[in-house]
Amino acid sequence: QVQLVESGGGSVQAGGSLRLSCAASGRTFSTYAIAWFRRAPGREREFVSAISWGGRTTRYADSVKGRFTISRDNARNTVFLQMNSLKPEDTAVYYCARGPGPYYSGDVPAVSHEYGYWGQGTQVTVSS
Repeated sequence: QVQLVESGGGSVQAGGSLRLSCAASGRTFSTYAIAWFRRAPGREREFVSAISWGGRTTRYADSVKGRFTISRDNARNTVFLQMNSLKPEDTAVYYCARGPGPYYSGDVPAVSHEYGYWGQGTQVTVSS
């Protein structure tokens, strides 16, 4: 059973920072790509960032490039999303998801249907 649990969300003012964590169960966590998606009120779920199983390849949505950084600690079965220079438009529920694997060698996908396991989400609210 794969379980993903997000944490680290909260309320900040514009320009602030948050660090999200995605803790996963299972011994094979380190062999799968992991992504972050978000869903803002009244909007479709959108891709934010993804990281390959070994951490060598990362991918970002244009809207967060240069502000967000994804990383992983496979020894702790955890993926992080460091979010800096937050904007009100970053307000959303953020979800982590497990993607292709094990040892997937293709481009890290940015589409939700490539991700089979999802966490419950953590709320991020950015006020102006």
